[in-house]
Amino acid sequence: MFGFFNKKSEKEKLQEQYAKFLKEAHSLSTTNRKLSDQKTFEAEEVMKQIEKLN
Repeated sequence: MFGFFNKKSEKEKLQEQYAKFLKEAHSLSTTNRKLSDQKTFEAEEVMKQIEKLN
């Protein structure tokens, strides 16, 4: 009931950002390959940050 008071950890925020970048990369892959590759690269950078937190 009061779950909205819970703050997300840094790892959870990064995981959401990673998923967002991958989703964008997938949708762009059919229309703009260069932007898709850029989003994939950004997702990989976010994953490196997640791995540093572990």
